[in-house]
Amino acid sequence: MRSPIDPFTPAVELAAAIRSKDVSPVEVADCYLERMDELDPRLNAFCHRADDDVRNAASAAAEAVVRAASAEDLPPFHGVPLPIKDLLDVAGWPTTHGSAGATRAPAAVSDPVVQRFVDAGFVLLGKTTTSEFGTVPFTESEALGICRNPWDPDRTPGGSSSGAGAAVAAGMAPIAHAEDGGGSIRIPASCTGLVGLKPTRGLVTNMTVNVEGLATSGVLTRSVADTAAALDVLARHDPGAWWSPPTPHRSFASAMTMAPPTGLRIGALTDSPIDGINVDLACTAAVDATLRTLESVGHHVVGTPLPLPPTDEVITAFTTIWNVGGAGVPLADPDRVEPHNRALRDAARATGSWAYAEGVQKTQRLSRRVVEAFVTSFDLLVTPTMACLPPPVGAWRAGTDDHPLMALLNSYPMGVFTSLFNVTGQPAISVPIHHDDATGLPVGVQIVAAPWREDLLLQVSRTLELAHPWTDRRPAVS
Repeated sequence: MRSPIDPFTPAVELAAAIRSKDVSPVEVADCYLERMDELDPRLNAFCHRADDDVRNAASAAAEAVVRAASAEDLPPFHGVPLPIKDLLDVAGWPTTHGSAGATRAPAAVSDPVVQRFVDAGFVLLGKTTTSEFGTVPFTESEALGICRNPWDPDRTPGGSSSGAGAAVAAGMAPIAHAEDGGGSIRIPASCTGLVGLKPTRGLVTNMTVNVEGLATSGVLTRSVADTAAALDVLARHDPGAWWSPPTPHRSFASAMTMAPPTGLRIGALTDSPIDGINVDLACTAAVDATLRTLESVGHHVVGTPLPLPPTDEVITAFTTIWNVGGAGVPLADPDRVEPHNRALRDAARATGSWAYAEGVQKTQRLSRRVVEAFVTSFDLLVTPTMACLPPPVGAWRAGTDDHPLMALLNSYPMGVFTSLFNVTGQPAISVPIHHDDATGLPVGVQIVAAPWREDLLLQVSRTLELAHPWTDRRPAVS
């Protein structure tokens, strides 16, 4: 029998319904497990299901609701299901890192990000598919198969948080963990019509600093309010991480109730930062719609160009670091690593420590002029999230038989606007403000702020959400 619970209910509203005893965590878990049974065979968003663990955790959450003296005694997301991207360890579950060569041994301990989710009351809803080591913005691998877009299953949902995007967009999860090292939160947000925020470098800590801080954890959601509330869970001071800042004094969720700012200086970038990449008209239309809306509420669009660093220097410095993306992953069979990642590993091993250190310093120097522009020239920058619509499944394969790294080069249109801000470490959010008329596919717009100004991104994104409501949109496979 189909559950009476609306699977597209925002996570904060589900949590409120559980606290008020309008629904049980067991009912909620069953709703999403049933939808996974129904929809995931077509989408392949989940790579590890542990339904008994999910039901046991939901039962324990239901008992805690009965025992609680008041709703305020329960954690903020008590009983709400959330899947984990299969790059992070969950104690007792395997971590494949999207690789056929990785060990399938259960993890001994959970990553700190996972533990924060558990402490916040989330019920862990299995693990979602990802590209191998998260190095490319799609999931079509020997290990995990093809993850498909709920809006059009012949297209990719983006990545590398592919399963996370597909799961939330199709209503198989109300919210999902995701990670972003070159756009892997924002790209699937654009491809699947979701909200995806990449936090400032260092705000959210994992067990280690991944790829020199290019990568960070976050979530994919359908609403700005869910993103803000989840960031409050993740942006906690980590006493075991020397690079962790203090917990913010004011909650990010409070940004949803504050009067929105006015008079901000809004910059725009619609031409590709890399020469030779055409930007789809639907992607520039998303920027145009965003700028018109922001102007209508009192902000000022300025013509000052972003001081982009030389493209060749950025790519060289970025790839020097990106080549080591699979470092530290325990492998049972290195020969089963995919060809493009073997090529990245070979390039990394051929790079001496001196050259690597120079590459790291180069990214830091190149970042300065970009970050300083958010003081001298504008408060926010608006860009397309991607230069293209979600590509067809398999589009990345052109030329890879002869040159495996063509998998990355073919992906440039997906990450050309996002990856720069992994280098600079700035917070950036993708919101689904537009749809392409011809295909009906969602089109995201990226908004970038100065470091530590997630509050500003959330406030402006909420303004856009009210002006261009997107939470009621449903993909074809849902």
